[in-house]
Formats: sequence, structure tokens, C-alpha cells
Amino acid sequence: MSSWWEPRSYDTASKITSEFTGNSEYRQQVLLANLLQRYGFPTCQLHELLGKSQFLLNFNLLDVEKSLGILLAFKLSQNSLVSIISSCPGVLELGFLRKWEMVFSELDLGSVSPLLIQNVLEHSRRFQLEPADLCNSVRVLKAVGFHYGTVSRVLEEFPRVIMIEPDELHRRIEFLKGIGIRSDEIDKLCYSFPGILGYSVEGRFVPLFNEFKELGFKADDIRREVIKDPRILTMEVGELSRCLELMRGLKCRLAIKEKILCKGIFRAGTEVKLRVNCLHRHGLTLRDAFKVLQREPRSIIYELGDIEKKIDFLINRMECNIYCLVEVPEYLGVNFEKQIVPRYSVIEYLRSKGALGFEVGLKGLIKSSRLRFYNLYVKPYPECEKIFGRFSTQAKIEPQHPVGLWKLFKPQNYPQSKEDLRSIKLFMESLV
Repeated sequence: MSSWWEPRSYDTASKITSEFTGNSEYRQQVLLANLLQRYGFPTCQLHELLGKSQFLLNFNLLDVEKSLGILLAFKLSQNSLVSIISSCPGVLELGFLRKWEMVFSELDLGSVSPLLIQNVLEHSRRFQLEPADLCNSVRVLKAVGFHYGTVSRVLEEFPRVIMIEPDELHRRIEFLKGIGIRSDEIDKLCYSFPGILGYSVEGRFVPLFNEFKELGFKADDIRREVIKDPRILTMEVGELSRCLELMRGLKCRLAIKEKILCKGIFRAGTEVKLRVNCLHRHGLTLRDAFKVLQREPRSIIYELGDIEKKIDFLINRMECNIYCLVEVPEYLGVNFEKQIVPRYSVIEYLRSKGALGFEVGLKGLIKSSRLRFYNLYVKPYPECEKIFGRFSTQAKIEPQHPVGLWKLFKPQNYPQSKEDLRSIKLFMESLV
């Protein structure tokens, strides 16, 4: 007869231990999730955060709560708080934050923005940087002549400057001075485009400026264009040559070409490069991006913001693929408010009512003339008159010229002499 108590086997004991450990981890996850939710962390992102950051379960919950309190004391917005925890969960380590809290309070920059704090914390945690590295970087930036606002701006937008050696930073500044850019102009350049400090002298500046000179641009022209738009320095070697080659091969009306070149060939090449980058960023290959601009030169005239707006409308509202631009590049060359939006609104309305017997693609939407589009999709449906606007009977057409201006173009009457009458009579008789 067996005893009422029997010792459990080793396997049974291990199973109980693992179950207890599993329950303990689950409980820790629930408590941590509740804590983060109390501080505004979205529920939909909690599972992903805890799944990829298991080390957070080893943190003391009281320490995590204190860390969240320090982050809020930095005046981070709700979105910034969620962003920094999602991208770099290690910032919730209490010892790490206390170390940086003291540095930010003593940083001699007038005022330290929440964006600066967020980016520096993420960068320092990711690359194991110390507060001394930040202080040294601030000291170097001040030494080269940057104002407090510029130093703050650089740390906000380009925190990797902390990792650049002081001697290398001085060499980059001295190179810019060597091409004729004054210290105050360098300060403005770095304020508007802090990433300029990330380019090396031998790897970027020297080859790029040699290319500019080989293309025939003078040093003063280069300096003036760099000051106007420092994004010129983001070009890779050979890109400006490719852009200028495209400019020479443009086939468009003279008025369009004059508008493109009104600020000079250098500026026109830069505008082409910016639009190529925009199209490439949205998914087109560089080859297709150049092809779109070559087939639709009017897209170079529109502001970059207008191009972004058109692409966003194409992808998110019209639900078209970005490669539709390769087939219909004219989409980027027409007016957004006057042509794209009204036409699509009409097609969208007719589609919702089931009035279209066929699918109207991007080509039919854009390439049809105004009158043809009106006759096909607006005129048969009176309710579309208000949506379309143009050619509508309710639309008020403003006269282009003052009333009575036609009188100025009326040909002047000259009195006819007897000799003129005789000549006309002889001419008419010769025809009979």
C-alpha cells in the first residue's frame, strides 16, 4: 500500500518550475503593458514592443515608472514618447536616463528642445555614447563659430555629429571656407541643412567640386548656388552631369524651356536632381525617374511640394501604382487643383452611381482635352456640373480684358481718293 505522500519525479518538478516561470513572465508582461498604457502607449503596439524587447521584463517596474517620469519631465510629446520607446526601448533603463538627465540640465545652449533630447538619447543608446561625448561635440561646434541656435539645430537633425572627430569636423569647415564661403554663411548653411557636416572632404567635397569645375562652372557660381541651396552637396559624383544632359535633350515649347532655365543652368540641374530623388524615394528606379522628367518637362516647373502632393493623391486617393507615371508622365505636368481633383471627383461620383460602363484609367483621365472630358462625363449628368466647375452654366467667366478694349484694336479708316477708286475699278474690270 502506497503512502499518501510520494515524492514527485524530477520531470514533474521541472514541469512545475517551468509553468511557474512562464506564469511569472506572463504576469510581468501584463504589469509592464498596463504601466505603458497608463502613460499613453498604444495598445496595438504593445505586443510588438514586448515581443522584440524581452529584456524589458528584467527591469524593475518601479524603475520603469521612474524612467517614464523622467522622459515626461523632458517635455516630450505623447507621439515623441511612443516613438523613442518603440525605436529604442533601452532608454527605459533608469541608470541611463539619470546620467543624461544631469547633462541636459547643465548643457549651455540657452534652451534644450525636446526633439534634441529625443534624438540624442536614441543615438547615444544605439551607439553606446557617453554624456562626455555630447559635451565635447557642443564645445567643438561653438569653437568653429556656430551660434547656440545652430548648435541645437545640428544636434536635433544630425545627432551623428557627436561621433565625428574634432579634427575631421574642423577640416570640413575649413574646406567650405576655402571655396569662399564666409563663417556666417557656413553657420546659416548648417542651420538649414545640418547633414552637410556628415560629408567627408576626400569622399564627397573634393570629387564633387572637381566635377562642377569640369562642367564649366566658375568658383563664384558654385559658391552662390551652394549658399542658395546646400542640398546641392547631396549629389553623387556624375549626377549633375546626367541632369544637364537631360536638360539639353528636352523637347518642349520654348516658353517652358525658358521657365526652366530662368535661374541658370546650374539651378535647373539641381531642380531636376531634387525631382529625381523625389520620384526615386516613392519607388521609381532612377532610370524611370529620368524618363518621366524627360517626357514631361513641365514637372520641373512645379514646386517640389506640388509634386509630392500629386504623388500622394495618385497613390492614396486614386489607388494607382507609382509606375503609372512612367506610362502617363503628363499627370505631373497638369494643375492639381484645376484639373486632377475636379476630373477625378467626377469619375469617382459616376463610379459610385454605377453610371460608368467601362473603367476610366489614368490615361483617359489626364490626356483628354477639357472639352472632350466635359462632353463625355459632365454634360450628360447635370449633377456633375457643380463638381467639375469648368464649362458649367453656373460658373462665372471673368472677362480677360476691360470692356471696350476692342475699340483700341479697330483698324483706322483712311479716306479714299479718286485715284484709289479708279485703281479699284480697273482691277475689278480686269477680273470680268
